[in-house]
Amino acid sequence: MNLTQQRFFGFQNTPFLWEKSLLELEQFLWTPSKLSIGEKISDTIRLGNYVERLVSYELHQHSSIQVLKENVQIISDKVTLGEIDCLLMDHKEAVHLEIAYKFYLYDATVGSDFLDHWIGPNRRDSLVLKLNKIKNKQFPLLYSKECASFLSELKLKANNIQQRTYFKAQLYIPFGTKIDFKQLNPECVCGFYMDIEQLQKFSDCKFYIPKKLDWLIEPHKDVDWLNFEQAQKRINEFHQKQSAPLCWLKQTNGEILKIFVTWWTVHTS
Repeated sequence: MNLTQQRFFGFQNTPFLWEKSLLELEQFLWTPSKLSIGEKISDTIRLGNYVERLVSYELHQHSSIQVLKENVQIISDKVTLGEIDCLLMDHKEAVHLEIAYKFYLYDATVGSDFLDHWIGPNRRDSLVLKLNKIKNKQFPLLYSKECASFLSELKLKANNIQQRTYFKAQLYIPFGTKIDFKQLNPECVCGFYMDIEQLQKFSDCKFYIPKKLDWLIEPHKDVDWLNFEQAQKRINEFHQKQSAPLCWLKQTNGEILKIFVTWWTVHTS
């Protein structure tokens, strides 16, 4: 299986982060067919753009969906106001679709409620920030005067378009803890995270550190594994840049886990 297919397979197997509605954001819930991807996607684009191409491929294969426009830049006086990820017809219903695929870690020290606790691996973004961006910036863009002329070319009016998210995520919880889930899909949990000191507990294991696009791939044994000392050196190089790498951890019994190793100290209490 080539890399594009491995990424697509992992992406398709990632669950939606929530069902129906979350903070008034409704998911575009559907069950696409399990597909083999028939095109090569560039390895030089960002992960978010790569996922958009995977979603586009899915949508184009579905007989009831007609993709009208994708990645539409909305511009005013030479300033980009934002981008509409996708406009489509689902049967006879027009849909504005915003696409997201995220990696979040649960940190109970952040914020005051369950949704607040989900942050990016490097603490620079969060689930709540992303949800608010969709709700308060990306969705309202459809109703801007700058978007009206674009919609008129498609013979559409903003008030007749449904707005939906296509939001998938991988969730990671602190090593050695359990989380009581609310609002989000617990099936999105696919691993745990720890800091460099906690990693010492796995000194007899093997490691693999995939590049960012390969974070989509489901772990398998056919990679060039590192021993603990080699992995620790590589991880420290990431940490010097305040970057938390995703790693595959192969235990002595052959089981493979997905973990983040954070440059910041993990508090589990």
